[in-house]
Amino acid sequence: MMLSTLLAMGPSPQPGQPAPPVWMQLVPLGLMVVVFYFALIRPQQKKARQQAELLKSVEAGDKVVTTSGIIATVITVKDKAITVRSADSKFEITKTAIAEILERDGEASKS
Repeated sequence: MMLSTLLAMGPSPQPGQPAPPVWMQLVPLGLMVVVFYFALIRPQQKKARQQAELLKSVEAGDKVVTTSGIIATVITVKDKAITVRSADSKFEITKTAIAEILERDGEASKS
């Protein structure tokens, strides 16, 4: 009911007046697409690019945090998997499970 009320309140040409051109109705839609691109899509692509660079730079000896919150030290790096040690446990995880690098080969990160 509310949608039909809003549609009825919209601008409509008066009798004897020409209807606005079709391209004028597409301008607000185009503006919305541009706003969504800069507000949602572009930042998400930038974050994905940064994550891919982070995963490429992981080396043995780095201290990392996984997406599940485990803090571990990288032992070996393979194509898609990484072997890590946390406390007395040693296990293998996928590279995509790394959320952040805390220290690089014993150096504290500046972030």
